[in-house]
Amino acid sequence: MLRSVFGKTLWGQRQGIVAWSIGLGAVGVLYAAFYPSMANPDMQAAMDAFPPEMLDALGFTDITSPEGYLGGTTYGLLGPILSIIYATTLGSRAIAGEEESGRLELLLAHPVERWQVVLQRSAAMLVALVIAGAVLLLAMIAAAGPAQYDSIPTANLAAATVQLVLLAWLFGSLALAVGALSGSRGLAIGMVALVGVATYFANTLGPSVDALAWSRDVSPFHYYSGGAPLREGWPALDAAVLAACSLVLTAVAVLGLERRDVGV
Repeated sequence: MLRSVFGKTLWGQRQGIVAWSIGLGAVGVLYAAFYPSMANPDMQAAMDAFPPEMLDALGFTDITSPEGYLGGTTYGLLGPILSIIYATTLGSRAIAGEEESGRLELLLAHPVERWQVVLQRSAAMLVALVIAGAVLLLAMIAAAGPAQYDSIPTANLAAATVQLVLLAWLFGSLALAVGALSGSRGLAIGMVALVGVATYFANTLGPSVDALAWSRDVSPFHYYSGGAPLREGWPALDAAVLAACSLVLTAVAVLGLERRDVGV
């Protein structure tokens, strides 16, 4: 008898959790290690030669400060990309992937409600993302001294990491919702890619176009804030917006699976 969808899901993902956690931590430390070579006036002068719009899009407007450098690399571009890919993999696999492989019918044949499957799979996804974020945070703390960014408070590194986890959870929840509504893993991945690219550029380039200025306020990346928590600490209101959106998408996933015929 199936005892816990949540526990079974985490156990089945254990190798992926370890691999993604180590990979995310390694990438974060790898790029952080280059900070000492970037923290000089010559590098800032070289960056100033690029168009401001390009620097804004890449998050490299202040590459010589530790907050600006980490905010443009580990927490500005690479961290979000890797975290969103991981979350999308988990979210698209949770319902749609199981349905396409034929395992969802077997799961639902057990004495477990559909809403329980969705919520426990969502909770397992969040736990996996938290574990990966914790490994990244520990790695970044360990590298702070050698990489010369120990002027950033540990609390601010933690704040940036929490925001990263919440951003990934939102996109993972989007994949979960689309997969539960459609039963198509490919559609779920494609929708996340479309929304991710559109909202990223809405946040970075939208303010420079008057007609699109409003789009920044609906972009998850605006509430993620990139490197801002490294300077200012945890933005609780922005975090609440990201978490609320993830919960709404999870509710959509519950309704989608409840109302759809999956052969059980």
